[in-house]
Amino acid sequence: MNDQVRTHGAPASAPVPTIAARLDGLPVSPLHLGIFALCAFGLFADIAEVALSNAFSGIFLATPYSISRGELSLLLASVFAGGAVGAPVFGWIADRYGRQIALQSALAVLALSSLAVAASRDVATMTAFRFISGLAIGGYPPLTSAYLSDLLPPRRRGLLMMLCGAFAFLGAPAIILMIRWLTPIAPWGIEGWRWALIFGSACSTLTALLFFLVPESPRWLASVGRDAKADAACRRFEASARQPSPPAISAPETIATRSSGFRALARDRISLRRTALLAALYVLGPWATIGFPLLSAAVMVQKGFHVSESLLFAGLTMFGPSIGIAAASAFVDRIPRRLALVACAVVMIATGLTFAVSTVLTPLIVTGIVFNLASAVYSAVLSLYAVELLPTHLRASATAGAWGLGRVVSALVPIALLPLLGSHGPIAMFTMISTALLLSGALIAIAGPPGRERRPVD
Repeated sequence: MNDQVRTHGAPASAPVPTIAARLDGLPVSPLHLGIFALCAFGLFADIAEVALSNAFSGIFLATPYSISRGELSLLLASVFAGGAVGAPVFGWIADRYGRQIALQSALAVLALSSLAVAASRDVATMTAFRFISGLAIGGYPPLTSAYLSDLLPPRRRGLLMMLCGAFAFLGAPAIILMIRWLTPIAPWGIEGWRWALIFGSACSTLTALLFFLVPESPRWLASVGRDAKADAACRRFEASARQPSPPAISAPETIATRSSGFRALARDRISLRRTALLAALYVLGPWATIGFPLLSAAVMVQKGFHVSESLLFAGLTMFGPSIGIAAASAFVDRIPRRLALVACAVVMIATGLTFAVSTVLTPLIVTGIVFNLASAVYSAVLSLYAVELLPTHLRASATAGAWGLGRVVSALVPIALLPLLGSHGPIAMFTMISTALLLSGALIAIAGPPGRERRPVD
């Protein structure tokens, strides 16, 4: 790690601690918790926007909209197609210009595009603006993981990042139940789903503004040779934790810096191989982690349930992620990352196939909650696993690039699964989902390197 600050007059026997060592030696401070809360609130808005697609799959197939399945597939796919473009772009920005500006830019794009979707008067316009929303929706989660992994102490990194996800996933049931509550009321003649978009835009705007109050990642600043700013940012964390800082350095000498971005990744064989593994996992994962929550309401409609029952099902089952991630946070750092990922895949296969053959509301809700629980834990642990495998100067670009490939597949998921559901039914759809999960588990078990639970990141 090229983040050690040196001075011409510093004695050889008393080297100045590196930025990484100073950060890793701190306890969790109020500043850490403030950044944790800020990232979680932004992720809350991000996940709420994704969950809107679940509501759309039930709302727009029913009266008074009754749009075609082809139009619905494009609408649902547009947000993920945007993510395929936005994730690598925002990841490159984060490694080149900083985590903070990348996060704020993504939130600004999401806020503006959500208002545009809310004001749309036809499906084609909605689809276009949902693509723009997808640029930010695809970029924000890997940026949050990169930023938090830069900052959090190793012994609490897994716990706090999982709890961040647990809170954020409440955005899904919150937005769906908000739509269900507002739809029959339609305040001022505005549909409930439009109010949900306005609410999401307000959350994104507030979060973007609050990011001005927190420091840039000292670890990233040091990795690009901005030693004085890295030292100043690190001192904010040390002051918050009431820990002593090294003597102030008036004229730091910048040591050799590492290049960042995709060109640097191409020259690093180990990181490139690990990124390829992550890309494969992100390509396989959406068939389950996106396919089920996105189309479960449509499955319910096909099984003969009313739209209000489908929205109730979707809202209740969306509590599963928060429950699962919160429970898993207590022991996520005590078991290997690979074992946790394989176990979640097995649970999703079992509950998904059970959901496919059930026709009674209560078993459907229970299996839906468990599937979403395992799916969310899988996604959260995979995000942890990804950022821990890569060095600071490549972390955002590599993880966001792999995530972006997953968004490409996510865009194809509704296009592939919705016609399959209509022509062959839920069992065929869940057979395809289970196949992707089996391949993911095999890939993790055979080719996955060990995680870095409770150990410093590179």
